[in-house]
Formats: sequence, C-alpha cells, structure tokens
Amino acid sequence: MAVVAAHTILYAEDADAARAFLRDVLGLPHVDAGGGWLIFRSPPAELAVHPADSVPASGNSELYFLCDSLDATLDELRGKGVQLDEPVEEQRWGRLTRIPVPGAGTVGLYEPRHPTAYDLSG
Repeated sequence: MAVVAAHTILYAEDADAARAFLRDVLGLPHVDAGGGWLIFRSPPAELAVHPADSVPASGNSELYFLCDSLDATLDELRGKGVQLDEPVEEQRWGRLTRIPVPGAGTVGLYEPRHPTAYDLSG
C-alpha cells in the first residue's frame, strides 16, 4: 500500500474568507480545482494519536500549524492585520496559541519543543 498524502478539510461558514486568509495571509500555495474551489498545499505534516479519554472525544480531529518561532510568526501575522486575542500557553511539549481563520473559527499554532516527524527524510 502506498499512502502518498493526506487531505484535511476545514469547514467554514464563509469559505471564501477562509480561502482568502489561507492564500493571502498564510501564503499557502494552491491549485484551483474549478470554480474558485482552492485546494491548498499543506506545510509538511505529522499525525499524532491521542487517547480517546482526552479532549476532544474519539472520532474528532484538530488542526494545528507548527512554526519555528511563535513570537516571530505572531508578529508577522499582526503585521498582516490578523487580530490575535488568544494567550500563548507554555506547555511541556511547546508554546501554543490559536489563530482566527475568517469564517472558519480558529486553528492551533504552536512552536514544538519535541522532535518533529516532518523532519524525517524519505
């Protein structure tokens, strides 16, 4: 079996606003699948499996973007007009906050302190 990629879906009440944020603010490369339906290339990714007794409940998922420097990334986002109201949490595994995606709620943003799987070659 050859799994070659993962497809993540971010549900948005205002899909056009969310797509514009991902395209224009985060600068994610994309293709138009037709009719303005943008499909974004995700940054390198990793997948973690948490126990079902942790929040959220089994069967749910969460989206987090990782960055090398949370402070620098937040400064850059502020410079692009992103309203950032969430505090930065210091966790044993990294520094974490949430960023708003217009029309789609928030996504996590963190600077990991742990080894990352996306650095693996091959």
